[in-house]
Amino acid sequence: MDQAIDRTRQVNTNGQLQQATLKISGMSCAACVSRVERGIKAVPGVKDCVVNLTTEKAIITYDNSVAQVADFKRAVEQLGYHASDMASQEEVDTEKAEREREIRCQRNLFVFSAVLSIPLLLTMLAHLPVTDRLPSILHNHWFQLVLATPVQFIAGWQFYRDAYYSLRSGSANMSVLVALGTSAAYFYSLAVTLWGRELGINEVYFESSAVIITLVLLGKLLEARAKGRTSEAIKKLMGLQAKTARVIREGREMDIPIEDVAVGDVVVVRPGERIPVDGVIVDGYSSVDESMLTGESVPVDKNVGDEVIGSTINKHGTFKFTATRVGKDTALAQIIRIVEEAQGSKAPIQRLADIISSRFVPAVVGVAILTFLGWYFTADPGNFTRALINMTAVLVIACPCALGLATPTSIMVGTGKGAENGILIKGGEHLENAHKLQVIVLDKTGTITKGEPELTDILVFNGFAEEELLRLAAGAERGSEHPLGEAVVAGARARGLELSQPKAFAAIPGHGIEAVVDERRVLVGNRKLMLDHGIEIDDIEAEISRLEAEGKTAMLVAVDGTLAGVVGVADTVKPESRSAIEAMKRMGLSVYMITGDNIRTAAAIAKQVGIDPDRVLAEVLPEDKAREVQKLKDAGFMVGMVGDGINDAPALATADVGFAIGTGTDVAVESADIALIKGDLKGVVAAIQLSRSTMRNVKQNLFWALIYNTIGIPVAALGFLSPVLAGGAMAFSSVSVVSNALRLRRWKFKEV
Repeated sequence: MDQAIDRTRQVNTNGQLQQATLKISGMSCAACVSRVERGIKAVPGVKDCVVNLTTEKAIITYDNSVAQVADFKRAVEQLGYHASDMASQEEVDTEKAEREREIRCQRNLFVFSAVLSIPLLLTMLAHLPVTDRLPSILHNHWFQLVLATPVQFIAGWQFYRDAYYSLRSGSANMSVLVALGTSAAYFYSLAVTLWGRELGINEVYFESSAVIITLVLLGKLLEARAKGRTSEAIKKLMGLQAKTARVIREGREMDIPIEDVAVGDVVVVRPGERIPVDGVIVDGYSSVDESMLTGESVPVDKNVGDEVIGSTINKHGTFKFTATRVGKDTALAQIIRIVEEAQGSKAPIQRLADIISSRFVPAVVGVAILTFLGWYFTADPGNFTRALINMTAVLVIACPCALGLATPTSIMVGTGKGAENGILIKGGEHLENAHKLQVIVLDKTGTITKGEPELTDILVFNGFAEEELLRLAAGAERGSEHPLGEAVVAGARARGLELSQPKAFAAIPGHGIEAVVDERRVLVGNRKLMLDHGIEIDDIEAEISRLEAEGKTAMLVAVDGTLAGVVGVADTVKPESRSAIEAMKRMGLSVYMITGDNIRTAAAIAKQVGIDPDRVLAEVLPEDKAREVQKLKDAGFMVGMVGDGINDAPALATADVGFAIGTGTDVAVESADIALIKGDLKGVVAAIQLSRSTMRNVKQNLFWALIYNTIGIPVAALGFLSPVLAGGAMAFSSVSVVSNALRLRRWKFKEV
């Protein structure tokens, strides 16, 4: 693949540090990754560089007053790899074509190598009776030489080339092992073919070198196919984008490319169409399928004033909306960016694999040399052939391809799967850290609760009817802009009541309101307001206290000087909050709630959702939330913070993992490590489940990547493993690692 996605953007405000993403082609193992990282970091001005083998991308942070993208490309080219860039993400189809071309190239090389190797493979059956019926020419050394040479130097040329650049830069990678192992078998056999009689040797091993190369090529082909599937989440997201939009310009509707839609355009959407960009409905209503964002299959009703998200599907009605975010600013574009950066990032556990691989190949070469010397001088003195074959087996079985793929493939599939389920994970380190969490701190307002007051209770006295009381109270509150008053009005309208326009409306700060509704004098407020107007409330004090103990605000209503009743208003708990918190506790997490509310209200909410009273942090000022999170970290806990507001941003950034409820503010989402698009706490449970599944998968991959080497190298060194079987095991290790990572594509959220 020699095309690239190159995205350069500011990462700080001084205009000096920038971030560039280059596509790197030609890497084959973890040792290659280490070489490219070291080469780019050696360029003056580079602050950091992370290279991902699976995505074949290098993310470079650099000082643009010292270094330029061209410098990085030149450094990569000098290492023997190819670095390239493109102007935009719109070239994803080109990248797909290049990926397919790479797979086609590997397939052609494999077929070419396999066709020439099959006759040689048959000669390995010489000890079986069936060989009596094989053509004698198969045993001819010159015939074997003719078949093996194209395999060695045409199909295997990529290994020689890569090994040369690797050694030239002072390191060693998988290709060095393959080139050394197969060359030893090939050139030994060539010497026997030319001077065998003089040397008194007749055995050749052309079949070993050819079959090893064929098996390695098969592994690379299967690996390339599997790696192509790991990025399907991004391809799916990009495929969701609409291609055109119907806008109203100059008084008429016209279809234009989506790239030409501007902020402020009025866009028309008909039933069954994709919404092209983000915006706010100005006319009409419908239900919208937002499953691509949230994973929730139930359509969401949308009316005038509601926000719609680009690439979601309009189900029924026709509506018009004003475009508010277009191009790279749309929600989908930002999701794609977050997922791409997460898939290109490096989890801490991957750095362990990088360290191992950087020292692994030189160590293997040393073991191979010791194996040769041990067999030639001690185990089987003077038997050059056996010493050579055992050395070759050691070199081939030890290829570290699987080690380089073990972590990035799982991280890539895991972050992509998260995006499909409304969980945006902003980096591999956050995905890894989430499974280590011991404490979860939940902000109350907007996280546990809905964040908007709702009418919850209506108590009536002195012969008033509920409907009449609510109609008069809501009518009076029509003139108020207070959230509690708006909740009463919304509650009345939800019950289908027609509200009159208030007269002589007056707001009494800290007490309530006074108004005339349908010629009746209405008071709505607290105890102080009633007492100031001579209205006795002693008989209902117990009811007021009960509502307040439940975390509700009691709004007293008087009509024409008589106490008419009490209206209860509260920020109600989200339906799924209790079950989500119970699930967190069953997962072994300690759950805390933090809020600026008074302890009475906080305790009432905590009781509703099952949070222990001693884990309620109440009356905490916004600026102190981060300090409370830090206290828990100082106590030795891994802490996750969940919030949705601007005042949660410092705490989200302080926590080991910050979760932002996606329905919250942009500041909270930007400050967090994981954004939950659905806006409910089950997303936290799902994110931790996904993290645990992904890290379990990574550890399985590392096990499979290392078990072949751990067992295979000693077995090969002791002479119990042929080079051909070693080649097969090495190829299978890469395939098994990638296949295991792809199992994550079947991950589903499970109710705990």
